[in-house]
Amino acid sequence: MFATRWLASALMVAIVLLAQVSDALYFYLEGSEKKCFLEELPQETLVTGIYKAEQFSAVQNQWIVNPEVRIQITVEEVAQEHILVNRQDQPSGRFMFTSVDAGDHSICLSVASTSWFDSTKTRMTLEMDFDDPTVDHEHEHGEALSDMARRIHDLNERVQDIRREQSAQREREAEYRDHSELINSRVVWWTLLQLIVLGGICAWQLNHYKQFFVAKKLV
Repeated sequence: MFATRWLASALMVAIVLLAQVSDALYFYLEGSEKKCFLEELPQETLVTGIYKAEQFSAVQNQWIVNPEVRIQITVEEVAQEHILVNRQDQPSGRFMFTSVDAGDHSICLSVASTSWFDSTKTRMTLEMDFDDPTVDHEHEHGEALSDMARRIHDLNERVQDIRREQSAQREREAEYRDHSELINSRVVWWTLLQLIVLGGICAWQLNHYKQFFVAKKLV
């Protein structure tokens, strides 16, 4: 009994801790190199990207934020080729957009450089947060919540993310089913058309042979 309770408590703690894990990416850019990421999003999902670009300082012997660097941010809906975000911004900041339709979204980051031969290495940190714009977060600005309440709130948001992903999956399944039914109906009509054409050819051949035999007085 004690072991069962201990395992249940450990599982609950693990779930709460996992709910606080953020989706952060770390990658490097050479000069004006562009890095793009594909993110499949449900419809009407609010996405917030928090980024920071750092360049190595030989003087300080560490990675620092260079205020002179400008970051090119581009977000595009792949299927519709619709640009949602296209701007240059500070080396550290955030960008936001809302997905209009469900599907793949291309998120691209690069260092805006005017030199073709710039090979400065930039370390980029990108953290993505996905949320539903219809959810009211006004209570977050009210009285301070306890630590456990905040963890439960984060866990509830993760559950909402899972539900939105399931809804998007159902939409994709419905779209695939409609596409399959359309193809099947076209196959049926094509088969019927082939049968009609073959029937017409057979009738024409029979009529032709009949006229031939009559002309040759074989019948």
